[in-house]
Formats: sequence, structure tokens, C-alpha cells
Amino acid sequence: MRFRILSAIAVSLGLLALPAWSQGLSHFRSDHGVAQGQQPLPADFSVDAKQLWRTTLAPGHSSPCVCGDLIVLTTFQADEKELATVCLDRATGVVRWKQVVPTESIEPFHSTGSPATATPACNGKQIFTFFGSYGLLCYDLDGNLLWEKTMGPFQDEFGAASSPVLVDDKLILNADHDIDSFIIALDQTSGETVWRADRSEATRSYSTPIVLERDGAKQVVVAGALQLAAYDSATGEKLWWFNGLSRIVDCTPVIHDGRIYSASWTPGGDPGERISMEPFAQALAQYDKNQNGLVAKDELPPASPVLERFFRIDLNQDQQLDEQEWARHAAVFERAQNVAVALVPGTRGSLDPQHVQWSYNRGLPTVPSSVVYDGVMTMVKDSGIVTLLDINNGQMLQQLRAAGRGNYYASLVAGDGKVYLISESGVMTVLESGPEGKILSSYDFGERVMATPVIADGIFYIRTDAALYSFTKS
Repeated sequence: MRFRILSAIAVSLGLLALPAWSQGLSHFRSDHGVAQGQQPLPADFSVDAKQLWRTTLAPGHSSPCVCGDLIVLTTFQADEKELATVCLDRATGVVRWKQVVPTESIEPFHSTGSPATATPACNGKQIFTFFGSYGLLCYDLDGNLLWEKTMGPFQDEFGAASSPVLVDDKLILNADHDIDSFIIALDQTSGETVWRADRSEATRSYSTPIVLERDGAKQVVVAGALQLAAYDSATGEKLWWFNGLSRIVDCTPVIHDGRIYSASWTPGGDPGERISMEPFAQALAQYDKNQNGLVAKDELPPASPVLERFFRIDLNQDQQLDEQEWARHAAVFERAQNVAVALVPGTRGSLDPQHVQWSYNRGLPTVPSSVVYDGVMTMVKDSGIVTLLDINNGQMLQQLRAAGRGNYYASLVAGDGKVYLISESGVMTVLESGPEGKILSSYDFGERVMATPVIADGIFYIRTDAALYSFTKS
């Protein structure tokens, strides 16, 4: 009853997720991971899934962007150091065109990552791609370059990963890195900057913004380090925020019935296992061997938690830390909260406690975004531990282990009474939706999977490191 009342309030107040798919728009998680429509989907990929086609592609971590009769994604060929936007025919999987990015250098990126991570966006007439090595590029549906906006590489040795999203006639990109973080809105037609909001207080994170509609106006909601914040999509004004996220956020939140659901985890943010940094004066007394008032990288002991994170703390990259740099990141460690949380959006300023409907702090994901479907928030952490939470109160309904062990990077998707999750090693686990969460099947693709699958019109698009697959229910 409480949930139905809250849902009714949310609807009456206009707190709705903007269904981009219904406006002919497509960007990362524009459907919040839930298939639209009532088309049947496979319950077991070894039994009732029909492969329509398989197209071999260069690796990349971007999800397929479905755009009318096209599918767009990005690739990276390491030997040639080539970044490219690739467009396929949706019906056949045949490559229609490929455009190579004219970058002169490739940004640094994590060993498990890729410089082709951001998912393209499409408004039905234009295709937008982003590479941290180069910037934003806009093509027409035939692959002709319409405009570009160079930006990056950024100061972040793990690279850039947040994807562009579409709001009305604007293209929104969030860029949270070690320094000079910002969120920007560009005119889709011209590429000109409409607004740019400073996020200098933010440290590195890789989450993609989501779009919230309230009373006919749209807000861009960003989950960044320590804070989830909402911006006016028309002006870039920061409207409201919630303090209490992890120190690095990879997961993209979802909106369901007016609530925002977010779950993220980063090492060192759990009670009893927190990473901390001693006061700077104490650090100088312990480590400053040459007594120059700075802590150099080669002065730190091998076991220091600062050492392996030195790059991101050393903001001016002079290989030594001053008091300001030390204090800034010490505060990040101190404030970080690993948590799954359900929030009712605010109006102005910091959210009051009553906006927090519930929180939960176990079984949290590191990278994959969770999915809210059939009354349940489903999330998966590395090693394949799946946690089901009741979206009414945040209580754990069940915890089980997926067939795929190891790490998880692809976000969860759902539809037709099922929830799908796929491990890095390529093992897909299919769950029955709802509070029971029974495992229906598993299927091993035998190929590495980092990209989030997409479901469109009853067709499953799954990208591995080797190919893009198209499946339907047989």
C-alpha cells in the first residue's frame, strides 16, 4: 500500500523517467535496461533463442545503439591504434559504413578497459559518438561528418567512459576526471555549446547521466563521486543533490515510478574496511625524508593506500603531494559511502532525509548498472553474487549465485518476465523476474563480454570482444 501511495504521488507530481525510446531517441540506458513492449524473449539461449546474424567486429566496450534500421557502435584496433564509429544494417548485420577517428594519440586507459567505451547516441537523423582520445563527433545516417568538438584527453589514467545522452535538442556529456570536471550541453544541429556547468568539486567517475521529467521540464541527473546531482537541462543550473555515494561511481542509476535507484561500490568504503589517510602534518613527520614540506611518491612505503592511487591524488602531476592535494583526497575517502539507495527527487538544495526511501549496503555492484523490474531491484557484484531487493522498502528478498563467476561489467537488462546478466567471461544467466529470482538457464558465449546488451522490438543485441550478435526468441 505504501508503495502504491508513493507511486501515485510521484505520478501526480510529474516525477517521471523520460522514455527516450518513445521520442525516437536512443542513448545508453535510455530504456533504463527494461525492454519496451510485450514481445517474447528467450528463456534459454541454448533452447529457444534463434540467432539472426553474427558480425565480426574489432573490440570495444560501447553498447549497440539501435537507430531505426541501423545499429551503431565504436571499435578500437590496438595494433593500428585505430578508433572508429561503425554502422551496421539492423536486419542483416552487414556493415554499412565505418568512420575512423582522426586522433593523433590514444588516451591512457585501464588494462581491462577500452578507449572505445562510450555508447553512441542517435536522434533518428544524427549519430553522436564520443572518444576520450578526441572528443565528440556527429554524423548523418550515411556516415557523413556534420560537426565535431574536440576535447580530451583528460587527466585520468583509466580513460573516459561516460556516454552522451539526448535531451530535447541538446546533447549532454558528463566528464568527471581528476581535474577540471564538467557537464556540457551542445546544440545537436550545430555542435555549439548551449551551456557548461563546472563540476570542479567532483573527482573521477564514469557513470552516464539519466533524464528526469518533472512538470514538463527536464532534469539531467548525474551520479558522481560522493554525490548524485540534478541539473536543469535548459540552463545547466544545479538544482538539488544527494550526498552519500561511493568515491568512484561506474554504475548508471535508473528511474522507476518517480524514484531514482542507485547502487555502487568502490574498495575502501565499507565499515571496518575503510581506506583513510592520516593528517598531512602526520604524513610529513612520517614520510617527508628531504623535509621540503611535500610527500613525494618515492617517499611513501609500499603498503600505503596512497601509493597505488598517487596519480589521481597528484593533481599537478609533479610527483609529490602538497597539503591541498592530500586533504582533498583524504576527504573523499572519509565521506565515501558504498550503498544502494532509493531516492525521491528534490526541488532545491541538498535532499532532506525524508527523500531517502531506503538504503542497503551489501552485495553491491562495482561496474554494472542494476535493473528495476517487476517490483525488484536486481544487482550483481563481482564473483556473480546476485542480490534482489524489494523496491518498496529495500529489504533483501533473496541472494543467489549466477552461473557466470568472475567479474561483471555489462549492466543488467530485463523484459518478458526475465532478468539477464552476463559475466566478463561471456556466461549469461537468465533469472525469472520477481521476488523468487529463480535461475532459468545459463549460456556460455565463449567470448569476453564487457558491453551492455540491448533489447529492441523483441530482438536481443549482444556484443562480445569478437562480434555483435542478433537473437530473437525462436
